[in-house]
Amino acid sequence: MWTEEENKLKRTFEFNNFVEAFGFMSQVALLAEKMDHHPNWSNVYNQVNIELTTHDQGNVVTERDRKLAAAIDELLD
Repeated sequence: MWTEEENKLKRTFEFNNFVEAFGFMSQVALLAEKMDHHPNWSNVYNQVNIELTTHDQGNVVTERDRKLAAAIDELLD
C-alpha cells in the first residue's frame, strides 16, 4: 500500500530474492521512462523502496505520481 508523507508517495516492495527484485526494478524503469516520470528508489537484496514526487511542481505529490504508482501496482497483478 502506498503512503503519502513528506510530500512523497512511498511504498516498499518485498520479493523472494534479489533477482526478482531487480527484475521488478527493470520493469518499473521501462514504465517510468515511457511515462517520463522517474522515481527515487533504492534496493537492498529483496526489497525495493520507491518514493514518488513531482520535482518540477515543487516536490509535491501530483496526479503524475498517482498514475505512476497505479501503473507500478499493475505490474504485480
